[in-house]
Amino acid sequence: MAESNQHPEHHKLIEYANGPSLEEINGTVEIPKGGNFWKNLLAFSGPGALIAVGYMDPGNWVTSIGGGAEYGYLLMSVILISSLIAMLLQYMAAKLGIVTRMDLAQATRAHTGKKLGFVLWITTELAIMATDIAEVIGGAISLKLLFGIPLMIGVALTVLDVFVLLLLTKLGFRKIEAIVVTLILVILVVFIYQVALAQPDMAAAFANLVPRKEIFEPGQLHMALGIVGATVMPHNLYLHSSIAQTREFDRNNEADVAKAIKYTTWDSNIQLTAAFVVNSLLLLVGAALFFGKDTSQLGTFGNLYNALQDPKMAGSVASPVLSVLFAVALLASGQNSTITGTLTGQVVMEGFIHMKMPLWARRMVTRIISVIPVLICAIMYRGKESALDALLVNSQVFLSIALPISMIPLTIFTGSKKIMGERFVNHKWVTILAWVCTIGLTILNAQIVWESVKGLF
Repeated sequence: MAESNQHPEHHKLIEYANGPSLEEINGTVEIPKGGNFWKNLLAFSGPGALIAVGYMDPGNWVTSIGGGAEYGYLLMSVILISSLIAMLLQYMAAKLGIVTRMDLAQATRAHTGKKLGFVLWITTELAIMATDIAEVIGGAISLKLLFGIPLMIGVALTVLDVFVLLLLTKLGFRKIEAIVVTLILVILVVFIYQVALAQPDMAAAFANLVPRKEIFEPGQLHMALGIVGATVMPHNLYLHSSIAQTREFDRNNEADVAKAIKYTTWDSNIQLTAAFVVNSLLLLVGAALFFGKDTSQLGTFGNLYNALQDPKMAGSVASPVLSVLFAVALLASGQNSTITGTLTGQVVMEGFIHMKMPLWARRMVTRIISVIPVLICAIMYRGKESALDALLVNSQVFLSIALPISMIPLTIFTGSKKIMGERFVNHKWVTILAWVCTIGLTILNAQIVWESVKGLF
């Protein structure tokens, strides 16, 4: 293996790839041979943070805050259920990678074929680009809010984050994990502070963690579908099945494999709990500050920024500090998505079509393609933020299409004794629950696609 890394063709821009998932970082992080629970948990902690990023990206913000502003604390249970579904799916994705030594894209390609693999790759790439569009828009808007940079220039500047990623790849995967955790903490602290100032009715919030029948009324249900759709992301399943393999342990020893699954699941669930807290905080901010007011003015990041410093909207706690902190958190969220989106792009490219390129090149290609529709939209509508927000919402349709494509094979593979082995195959109740979630989310996403298509006519 060491010799192949020294092969002169290794420096080509595009190479054939059919080895371990993300070979450069696969099995590179050492873990203790023995150690207590906390020492092992620390060693396995990190991949969960990269996954949690997808559950608190800019696409979640408007839906969670809007849900609180429009319906108070009613949709708290929807955020909880979304998070529990995420925990189940991410557990299965990580387990697939650890047990089979293949990420979800590689496993799907191995059990389908070249032609179908290509179609699945294109669909998944579109979903990744849809996520990237959300990040471009979030990043450009946060630069405008913080520094007054015009949207079109801000969109162009987001291309430069490729150099940030290039620097990060030189630091090692463990340091990338640490940076992501730091940015998550920034987001968490900002919204804890905002919620503390807003003083929401916590009794009502906790009471609404139990689902209520009012959720199924048309307006509430539409918002609930938006929250779930913005929460569960297909690219996270591919990414987790790959980066769960970054730890170094004996893959042929069942006890070591079981240990890796155990601590990776702990890591994932802890980080997804943090994502649940962030999304809950977003809803609490919306409910405490804006419920009962004119919510038609809260549909964009810029409007939310302005509302947080407007006493008519946010009441006595309104201040420019709240607005600036909101924009800083938005920028941090976008930078986190830069890292995870690029890694996922490489995973699906290698897995589905056995092609690879350096991460910086991969980032540049994806980002330039994603920037084009945003720039066109910004030019056509003369930099109006509302137009970019509409593009962000429409881009999420690709995520709705791609989710079943990742969930269905994941559920099949992890429920197969032939693929997972006697010890690591899903328990029957896990498989049943996974199918319920898969079928439910597929119907839900079909509804989102239908609503989006219907809205065009």
